[in-house]
Amino acid sequence: MYKTHRFIITSDISETVDKGSAALIRKVLRTALAAEGMTLPCEVDVLLTDDGGIHAVNLDMRGVDRPTDVLSFPEFDLKPGEHPGREDADPGTGLIPLGDMVISLERVAAQAREYGHSRRRELAYLVTHSVLHLLGYDHLDEGEEKKRMREREEAILALLEITRA
Repeated sequence: MYKTHRFIITSDISETVDKGSAALIRKVLRTALAAEGMTLPCEVDVLLTDDGGIHAVNLDMRGVDRPTDVLSFPEFDLKPGEHPGREDADPGTGLIPLGDMVISLERVAAQAREYGHSRRRELAYLVTHSVLHLLGYDHLDEGEEKKRMREREEAILALLEITRA
């Protein structure tokens, strides 16, 4: 039984995941979960891929025939501020399976160039964005939901001291 979160980070584009990127992903996951009040031990699976890999997942899972930067597959249908409970934990591990995220490292690099900031900042942003989706946030509208999600993203990145500059 786990007493803390477990993050499984894999890659389908190289044999090993870069240690620096993996450490950043874990730090962002811990910080985002804490900032959102998710204190129960949970599990998040992260797949690092390229544009071809995320394109295939996007087409297979969502019927969208194009690559994207990040995909989130929440285990629970939550609203912002809601959390799964202990009863949702896997009996074998004691962990609550929050869901999966898929990140295109090609998009990380391209968007970092496009927006004029570091790859580190872009990767941290996409992980934060995905965690919020796993916890029920959405941005389908251009109104309050999107605004609330953007505010939480920036607040979490500020806690990490990761800025746009």
